[in-house]
Amino acid sequence: MDSPSSTTRIAARSSMIDSFRSCGLSGMRIDKEELKRRLSIPEYLRHALHDAIKRKSVDEAETESQLIVDGNDVVEAEPPEAPVVVFINSKSGGRYGPELKERLQQLMGEEQVFDLSEVKPNEFVQYGLGFLEKLADLGDTCAKETRQKIRVVVAGGDGTVGWVLGSLGELNKQGREPVPPVAIIPLGTGNDLARSFGWGGTFPFVWKSAVKRTLLRATSGPVCRLDR
Repeated sequence: MDSPSSTTRIAARSSMIDSFRSCGLSGMRIDKEELKRRLSIPEYLRHALHDAIKRKSVDEAETESQLIVDGNDVVEAEPPEAPVVVFINSKSGGRYGPELKERLQQLMGEEQVFDLSEVKPNEFVQYGLGFLEKLADLGDTCAKETRQKIRVVVAGGDGTVGWVLGSLGELNKQGREPVPPVAIIPLGTGNDLARSFGWGGTFPFVWKSAVKRTLLRATSGPVCRLDR
């Protein structure tokens, strides 16, 4: 099946959920540390996100100052270049699920990888993104840029991807845009959605290098629309 065009428009705008297409990076050598630098959210925001979700409150969550010490100077935390969070169904993919979770944590930091058995996507939307929005309203420019640029990767099958897309779709109803685009690491049995959007129909045999390519694609892939 052909990948949907980036100009495709299906149904009304209010029912749209952003996804994005795969782009060819096969054969490209990806430096692990450079990838991590590009994906990583500043530490104080990562901990604030987790704290908000854990407490299930955007008001009670704790955060450190957005100012950091650089030598003898105090400067504002640098906004991330291409912030990404991952939702993984670690029970999918047989033995690959737990191994993939560990690999993702190595590549981008433990706090940016959410196991769906522990954190539900609606909790991330309500409390995680909600807290970023609160910090942005208070003048935290790093939180504001992170919220504006954040993208999501889902490691799972069609059901898992649909669950995350449905939760993110609530942002449209609430007028909380932009809605983060979604990329897919196919980890289910059918993987029809991943195949349709060019992310592959099966979990790749050489999966460790493939995961790095997927994360890099997720930072800059062209966005297209999907009717929820």
